Amino acid sequence: MSDDVHEVYAVRYGHHERRSSENFIGGDPHDVPQPLDFFVWAIRGPHGTFVVDTGFDEAMARKRQRSILNPVGAGLKALGIEPDSVEDVIVSHLHYDHTGNYDLFPRARYHLQDFEMAYATGRHMCHAYPRLPFELDDVIAMVRKVFAGRVSFHDGASEVAPGISVHRIGGHSKGLQCVRVKTRRGFVVLASDSTHLYAHIEQGRVFPIVYSAGARRRRSGLPGRPHVGMTTRVRQLGEEANTFSPDRVAAVPLALFTLPPNPGFPGSAIMNWSTSKTSDVDRGGGSAASILRAAGVG
Repeated sequence: MSDDVHEVYAVRYGHHERRSSENFIGGDPHDVPQPLDFFVWAIRGPHGTFVVDTGFDEAMARKRQRSILNPVGAGLKALGIEPDSVEDVIVSHLHYDHTGNYDLFPRARYHLQDFEMAYATGRHMCHAYPRLPFELDDVIAMVRKVFAGRVSFHDGASEVAPGISVHRIGGHSKGLQCVRVKTRRGFVVLASDSTHLYAHIEQGRVFPIVYSAGARRRRSGLPGRPHVGMTTRVRQLGEEANTFSPDRVAAVPLALFTLPPNPGFPGSAIMNWSTSKTSDVDRGGGSAASILRAAGVG
């Protein structure tokens, strides 16, 4: 394997039954069931294991009225990854569903955007709506890691390891970052919440939890384009490598999960995205919580 080629695994750990009207600013005229799934990601390669986001635990699931399909730690162990041995965790942003389970990774160095830490600890948190997706204990836990010297801050685009880079996107949260990974089938961009559903990236619609919908459009630099700024930037990450096709923006359907689920948690599963073919990808109604931006896969 080349020094900069990795494997990417999606670990589905949570689920939320909800209506489509809850997934768009302004609601949705159809108001049909449109549930969301929750994922963390594991990147494995010549430079070790990198975990992208850390999800939430059972206590947070009860508080937020979500369902745990398989605890994050158990999902990683199914891949042969012991959480307490992980040395690098990339946090896309500090919302509750991306930065919980922090005690699982006692050895890890966390990678975070400057903008996100400033946002989660600054003046915006004086107001109820911006702080809605944040949990005080999660933010305090990250502050403790800062004081323990366990956080690497990034300002925009930055290489974490050969073949793995982070890119600040913003929009959904002020310092949201996506992760671009080189695999043997091409580049994969883990978009995180820069786009939740196909309608968000294809129709320019906006998920209700957002730092600034207006700022998202201004950042695109493309007047009149139907896509808001942050989803345009996610697309460009693939185009810059000459490996992007809009038809390859893929949600993660259950049909692609290949490892056996945990018997104690029905519906849990894992998928190796690095070896999945684009032709296997089903939009699944656009109902997956996390959307993989796959550039040149298949």
